[in-house]
Amino acid sequence: MRRLVLLAPVLPALTACGVIRSSEEEATDAARETATHAGQRLHGPRPRTAEAVGRSAAGVDGVEVLRVKGTSTHEGDRVELVVRTSGSAYNGWFDVEEVTVRRCFALRVSPGAEWGEEARDVACPGGLPLGFGPPPEVPQVALEEKLPQVPEGGRVDEAEVRRALAALDMDPSITTEVKTENGRVGIVLSPPADPHEPVDCVVAPGGTSTWTPPRVRRMPGEGGCSVDDALRPAPPPH
Repeated sequence: MRRLVLLAPVLPALTACGVIRSSEEEATDAARETATHAGQRLHGPRPRTAEAVGRSAAGVDGVEVLRVKGTSTHEGDRVELVVRTSGSAYNGWFDVEEVTVRRCFALRVSPGAEWGEEARDVACPGGLPLGFGPPPEVPQVALEEKLPQVPEGGRVDEAEVRRALAALDMDPSITTEVKTENGRVGIVLSPPADPHEPVDCVVAPGGTSTWTPPRVRRMPGEGGCSVDDALRPAPPPH
């Protein structure tokens, strides 16, 4: 005696057990991966304002910044972003064509956040993506004019240098480092930057001139834009 075997219920059963995932689920995973990658790009030890973090995130391909919370990466509850990304997937079991979704995720940006921390699913807030202007620039020419002129062999007063810097009325997001060593004052002024891009900076060695180290020395990990480098310029790393 022949028996009739029904195969139709197999596919729903496999889907319910998680063996076969829908295209929407896979597309959501792809969107989450894009957001997590953006969080990796934002990770770094340098202090940055919330605006600088948002600007960097908005510069990542496929990322829209919808909300920025916090003041800076090193203050209070640090910085949290809500970003929107998209993902696509195609599963021939279910779909005639590729499925694309847009999802929102939260990213935590702080020195305590783990590198590669997975973006968290959140509801999308209303409104358009946030816009960010160009990053502030270090006023190099004004700096050279304002710095105290030190005669050759003379010594520079750090307090006088700090007064000169305060008079520049620079954007508060520009990081300022000042250090005195053997009668010389080294200065580094650096606007906020993507942790994975070269650091923009102006270095003032000794108090009478300014310069910007070569790009290769300003890459992450090379350390060519520190206040110690201002006082004791190092040779190129390669």
